[in-house]
Amino acid sequence: MEGTAGTFAFTLEAVDGAARRGLFQTPHGAVQTPAFMAVGTQASVKSLDPEDLARAGAQMILSNAYHLHLRPGDELVREMGGLHRFMGWDGPILTDSGGFQVFSLATLRTVDEDGVTFRSHLDGSTRRFTPEVVMQIERNLGADVVMQFDHVIPGQSDATSARDASERSIRWLARCLSAFRELQPPRGGGGAQALFPIVQGGIHEDLRREAASAIASMHDWPGFGVGGLSVGEAKPEMYHVLEVVNEALPGNRPRYLMGVGFPEDLVEPTRMGRNGAVFTSDGRLNIKRAEFRNDARPLDPSCDCSACARFSRAYIRHLFVSDEMLGLRLLSLHNVHFLVALMRAARDAVAHRDFEAWSQRWLDRYHSRSDALA
Repeated sequence: MEGTAGTFAFTLEAVDGAARRGLFQTPHGAVQTPAFMAVGTQASVKSLDPEDLARAGAQMILSNAYHLHLRPGDELVREMGGLHRFMGWDGPILTDSGGFQVFSLATLRTVDEDGVTFRSHLDGSTRRFTPEVVMQIERNLGADVVMQFDHVIPGQSDATSARDASERSIRWLARCLSAFRELQPPRGGGGAQALFPIVQGGIHEDLRREAASAIASMHDWPGFGVGGLSVGEAKPEMYHVLEVVNEALPGNRPRYLMGVGFPEDLVEPTRMGRNGAVFTSDGRLNIKRAEFRNDARPLDPSCDCSACARFSRAYIRHLFVSDEMLGLRLLSLHNVHFLVALMRAARDAVAHRDFEAWSQRWLDRYHSRSDALA
């Protein structure tokens, strides 16, 4: 099954239950799905350069319109030839619209039907985001995939609040689409861009179905975002919402699960690395613990990343307790490599129609020791 929208295309290569393996074509290359996007919020994945990411097998990078608008400025990025040229990454990039960041400012922002007025967390200056403003920012940045500006609410919001935010997000989506069509991407940034809508609705399945139906009927979208998850709701509720949305969205388009990573629903392995957390095939460990002071083993004996191939747990622990920058870099290298490899294994499991059994075996092993090692 194949779906196309402009210069973007998605080929569904294999299906195993609800799991899908596909190929998403973009102007800057193809992305094999499911895929993990390394988080480069401010046009940089913490402590890693693009060559590190390419060697680890990263396919697509995630950046953020809110942060880049505030610093260094989206117009400056446009002057520099777009985000790809600015950060030296020639693969696909996705930019979040900044909706989550704006709405997380709480007392620093005011919402109305036209948009949101907020104060910058950097200098306190007053800013205003509307669907039209955000589309201009994301056009300036020039990522391959750009997200609509949506109204984000806490995961446990009541049905009335969730409906209000979801319906506003749909109205804003129509304005985003209109503005997106009128604006031109930056020269030298690779040309075409794809606008993804975002399905909201909180933990309320009727709202999720309504939103998915309304959005799908609005336009031939090249892909979809699923937002408003991992924002305070219980894990079982999140999983149930995903089942509902999975059934409601077209099966021939890629989907971006926003704010949720894997394993343990993490989206920022480099942030975890800053805290000393390490993903391994036997669970998560904290390298700063005293028990690793004289541990000669690699971070993960089954991993072939450069950190595991060359350095011991004892040495990396020493770097962390000594506040040496190399410690952060090595953990970032490993954690990105780990999650990229995990998604590669997931794709193989789907292709062999063994995804359910594989995922259960993997999770059983991972969680069997995470509590002991964390």
